[in-house]
Amino acid sequence: MRSALVIGSGLIGTSIALALSGRGVRVHLDDDDADRRRTAAALGAGTETPPDGPVDLAVIAVPPARIAAALAAAQHRGAARGYVDVGSVKGGPRRELAALGGDLTWYLGSHPMAGRERSGPLAATADLFEGRPWVLTPTAETDTEVLNLALELVALCRAVPVVMDADAHDRAVALVSHAPQLLSSLLAARLERADEAAVRLCGQGIRDVTRLAASDPGMWIDILSANPGPVADVLAEVATDLERTVHALRSLESADEAKRETGTAGVETVLRRGNAGRDRVPGKHGTAPARYETIAVFVSDRPGELARIFADAGRAGVNIEDVRMEHATGQQAGLVQLMVEPAATAVLTAALRERGWSLRSP
Repeated sequence: MRSALVIGSGLIGTSIALALSGRGVRVHLDDDDADRRRTAAALGAGTETPPDGPVDLAVIAVPPARIAAALAAAQHRGAARGYVDVGSVKGGPRRELAALGGDLTWYLGSHPMAGRERSGPLAATADLFEGRPWVLTPTAETDTEVLNLALELVALCRAVPVVMDADAHDRAVALVSHAPQLLSSLLAARLERADEAAVRLCGQGIRDVTRLAASDPGMWIDILSANPGPVADVLAEVATDLERTVHALRSLESADEAKRETGTAGVETVLRRGNAGRDRVPGKHGTAPARYETIAVFVSDRPGELARIFADAGRAGVNIEDVRMEHATGQQAGLVQLMVEPAATAVLTAALRERGWSLRSP
């Protein structure tokens, strides 16, 4: 691939353009919003100058509701040899393109499974997709040349290609991406009018669960409007579980011992189902989830402290598999939770204590 046209200069489009430009592809930027286009160009994502003729690949990086129209327009003017979109919904745009008379032979739907809570070109990074799954949804109609161009795009962005059926993809992302966004927002909404005393008690748990609630509502309205049925199906199942859990919790308030036992069993069931589901989430590098031990270290909020603790772990010959941070309320300090292989726990614990670190129960 020597040339590409990226239509849409938001987070995903600009990140793709940055990755391609950084690997020697001449990238042309196209966006109805001139400010976003200029910003992306200023970041080094490509040129605002239109291409002289057809490019190798056109990447459509606009909201799902606009994908089909943007694809049809690009095909009508012969913008490229092949066309891919990178929207988060796949079945609908393909059907809409067919209804508009678009050529499905030279089009392939795709979805890089990466993003950030922030949107727009200023949030873009060239390494956004590194090591992340990138779904490709070819059909029997898809020309081999377009599939090869799409695979080259994924490789240049250093992502991992995953081939799926378009509608199966939409059901999958409803479960693992779209419904979690709404559930995070619903829980965070409980904090809007909560007492200040309650809000001051917020810890890492509520921060983890509500992280997605910081996302741009406008972007998510576009996404959810393009995949409402599968998302509603997931939420309907969650609503059924919620109703049962509420009933179980009410039973725990009863003076009747039998009802309390029933309530306990109901709550335990949902917690154990959660354990089982969480155990299926892939671990590092997409492998089976690993069981790590956690070492919690009290760290002051000073420059260089994190670098020092990682260096001390390295000197002890221990690899940090994962890390989390929990900031202390009202203090310039917090806990750094280091996840390590169980066999390395004793070694790292002794090494950190020897170097003066204060360890806490995680």
